[in-house]
Amino acid sequence: MYAVIWTGGKEYRGEKVSLIRVERLDAGEGEKVVFDRVLLASSEGKVLAGPEAEKVKVEGTVVRQGKNRKIIVFKYKPKKGYHRKQGHRQLFTEVRVDKITGRPRASRTKKEKDKEEAEVEAV
Repeated sequence: MYAVIWTGGKEYRGEKVSLIRVERLDAGEGEKVVFDRVLLASSEGKVLAGPEAEKVKVEGTVVRQGKNRKIIVFKYKPKKGYHRKQGHRQLFTEVRVDKITGRPRASRTKKEKDKEEAEVEAV
């Protein structure tokens, strides 16, 4: 089972027991985080999207906080003597996906619903 979550203005695909690097979160190492904005979820070949996927939640544990490698931003205008060099290191949070929960049940027919209600009343 996997899910596509939305956090930090970006989409991330996470499977159970996988590590994902997301934009920095305000959570310490070892803390639990819940991603409730799920865009898509897939289980056993069945894909859930839209309102069905909103019922799914992804729970994870913060493994570490860190900085990505440095990128160089270089601006240059020819023949004008203008050049600016600047470096940047983006902060990230590495999260281990512990579980994906809240799979909605498949739609049932009226006959199946009545049968389930009858079983509950009999007990």
